[in-house]
Order: sequence, then structure tokens, then C-alpha cells
Amino acid sequence: MTTIDPDARPGRMARQDGEGRAKWPLYGGAAGVCGGVATLLADVRAGTVERTPVEASILDDVVRSTAHLGLVAGFLTVALLLVLAAAWRRQVEPRVPSSTAAYVVSGALTASAAGLTYGYGWKGALAIYLPGGMDERSFGEDGLFVYFMLNDFGGYIGWLGVVVAAGAVAWMALRERTISRWIGWFSVLPVLAVVLFAGITGLPGFQGVVGPVWMLVTFLGLAWGRSTIVR
Repeated sequence: MTTIDPDARPGRMARQDGEGRAKWPLYGGAAGVCGGVATLLADVRAGTVERTPVEASILDDVVRSTAHLGLVAGFLTVALLLVLAAAWRRQVEPRVPSSTAAYVVSGALTASAAGLTYGYGWKGALAIYLPGGMDERSFGEDGLFVYFMLNDFGGYIGWLGVVVAAGAVAWMALRERTISRWIGWFSVLPVLAVVLFAGITGLPGFQGVVGPVWMLVTFLGLAWGRSTIVR
């Protein structure tokens, strides 16, 4: 079991507001909401007519404002992930100095922020080059189709770091007992889902479906729960 250092930050424990609840996990909940909007609701494929095979004519169905929303919500998600990683390093790691898993969480969140910067950036690029964008005449149909294909999994693949963080949180909960066990069991689900889909089908982006949900539920659970790392 991981050793807890109650004196890691004398006089300033993880719970900070008047009701004694930690506020920093709310960054994670907000990242989950914004990430869900950027990845799922602002998927540029939403509303397009299904074609087999997919051809450049699909660009006629793409809504530019959807891509723009994906960029804005996506970059906000990246910022929140970085703030959350910093808060985790400050609030959690000093309390469990012998836990390797705790250090994995902050690194994995940072890795996702880096990957998602590119993924959501492709949404913005598509938004400015589509008709109505500020650089709408920069590329022909073939060039725009390249940007569309970059968006196929662009906003999904980068969530892999978050799923790695979920695995680390599961270890902290079920093995080290520093996080509520229900959060641990819940955190196992996205890890298993991604491993199974990638291993069986080769699907590279299912983490973009489960990652935002995991962020929202887990970090609200930390904010309102009684896990050791936030007491």
C-alpha cells in the first residue's frame, strides 16, 4: 500500500474551500465536458450523408461552424488538461510520494493535451478553408478533402493519454487504496474498452468516445467524494 504523507504541504491540505471540498478536480470535470463537445458534438462528419466509399463530394455536407466550434472547445479542453495536470502535481503527488501511478497521471494528461492540440487544430484548419472561412480559396476540393480525412480520427486519437491516466487511477484506487474504490472500478472500463477495440478491430480512436465521459465522472467523484488524495 502506498504511503500517505500528511505533512507534504503543512497548513495547506487538498481541501480548500469553506465546505472542506477540493476544488481542483473541477478542472477535470470541465475538461470532460469541453472534450465531449469538441470531439463528439463537433465531429465534422456529423450531419453528412453516409457514402461508401467516402469521396470529396462529402465536403458539400460539412458545416463550417461545427469545425469552428470543435477548434474553440478543443483548445479550451487542452488548456484545462494542462491546468489539471499541474494541479495534480501540486495537490496529489506530494501526498503519495511513493506512488509511481500518481506520477503517471500528470504525465499522461500532458501527453493527451499535446496530441489533442493537433487533433483540434485540424478542425480549425478545415474551418478557415471551407467556403465562408477567411481563407476559403486557399485549397481546391482535393486539398479540403485531405483536411477532412485528418479530422476522421484527429480529435479522437489524442485521448489515449487520458485512458492511460484512467489505468493509473484504477491502480491507485484498487491497489494503493488512495482513491475511492468505485472510481477504480469505473476507471477500468475505458482501459478495457480501448484495449479490446484496438486489439480486435484495430480501431485507433475509441478513447475519444470514453475519455471525456471518464474525465467528467471521475473528477466530479473526486471533488464530491472522500478519496484519500483530496482529504
